[in-house]
Amino acid sequence: MKLDVLLGLQWGDEGKGKIVDVLTPKYDVITRFQGGPNAGHSLEFNEIKHVLHTIPSGIFHPQKINIIGNGVVIDPVIFRNEITSLKKYQVNFSNLFISRKAHLILPTHRILDAASEAAKGVTKIGSTLKGIGPTYMDKTGRNGLRVGDIFTTDFKKCYEFLKKKHIDILRQYDYKYDLSNLETEWFEGIETIKTFKVVDSEYLINNFLTEEKSVLAEGAQGTLLDIDFGSYPYVTSSNTICAGACTGLGVAPNRVGEVIGIVKAYCTRVGSGPFPTELNDGTGEKIRQIGHEFGATTGRPRRCGWLDLPALKYSIMINGVTQLVMTKPDVLSEFDVIKLCTDYKIAGKFTQQLPYDVNMPIEPVYKEFKGWKKDISKATAINELPKELIDYIRFIEDEVKVPFTIISVGANRVQTIWQS
Repeated sequence: MKLDVLLGLQWGDEGKGKIVDVLTPKYDVITRFQGGPNAGHSLEFNEIKHVLHTIPSGIFHPQKINIIGNGVVIDPVIFRNEITSLKKYQVNFSNLFISRKAHLILPTHRILDAASEAAKGVTKIGSTLKGIGPTYMDKTGRNGLRVGDIFTTDFKKCYEFLKKKHIDILRQYDYKYDLSNLETEWFEGIETIKTFKVVDSEYLINNFLTEEKSVLAEGAQGTLLDIDFGSYPYVTSSNTICAGACTGLGVAPNRVGEVIGIVKAYCTRVGSGPFPTELNDGTGEKIRQIGHEFGATTGRPRRCGWLDLPALKYSIMINGVTQLVMTKPDVLSEFDVIKLCTDYKIAGKFTQQLPYDVNMPIEPVYKEFKGWKKDISKATAINELPKELIDYIRFIEDEVKVPFTIISVGANRVQTIWQS
């Protein structure tokens, strides 16, 4: 049995939460492999919207196994709050497992994040201020605390040692903070984690595959935010690409099966960084308002623009995508003309290759499509979609050489069209 990977192909916010929820009935196990509470995966059903930050998006299916992998970083406070908010919906947590090797976000990680971002001024990267970057820095610096450490006799001593290191660093910043309340709720969160099944998840997942159980790996953020292959330095602190599923779960590359890439019918981005097709005009604002493009984690307005084909081709190449999912074409239903960036013009030359220098001036070259001007939110089959939208989909498929297998026409799980 192979492990399938689902990930975003843009700058995050592609609608991964809903698609994982839709796909979950096909799988036995759903697992998160990287990122932390800087991600917000939104799911909507029974007229209720849920936003998950740490827990895999398969949690609303009671018979399914959900695993938080070793590549994830966990804030005990946010995890505890998430558990509390889900209890009122009678969610079954008996099949939720947490990797011993997942790293913990300390209160001082969050303070370091905020102090560092404030010190950068206009050069800030747009951090979510959740402590993700400092936590991954301690992980690679071999100083971090892991979930497995909370069961050791010297955990408090290790915590105090790392806290002191952070306080020493914070002396470099003119930044005021108060740790007392933060620590109290953090240790309450630690006690919550102790009540869950903490496991050697790499063994668990590989055993499931050997037992012919189907596994879906759920990525966070998006390919263009990958620490190695994204628009550096305006990226997240983990590997958001398919290869990150191997290191974030402990599975070999030859155990990866389908790679499902999710792309919006347009582009959005939160925070700083390059965005060649960004629309700083009424069209961009109209997309934002119709699409409710505000961060699920931060609430910040998302930057909006047309779909970027060179960036999409790059993401498909890096990940080895085998099938595509399009989300939010319904948002574009009110537009007379839809544009698609097919090439970049850089220093007078046309190219489809992303430049190394992310700050280099890029002029997008557009192909125009006639808008579909029709409400598609109630469509249940591909032949119910307007010809103009099908033409748009087929053009993208021809260019990227990968088929769309799912078209999402709304936020609710039932607003999903399968294309064989």
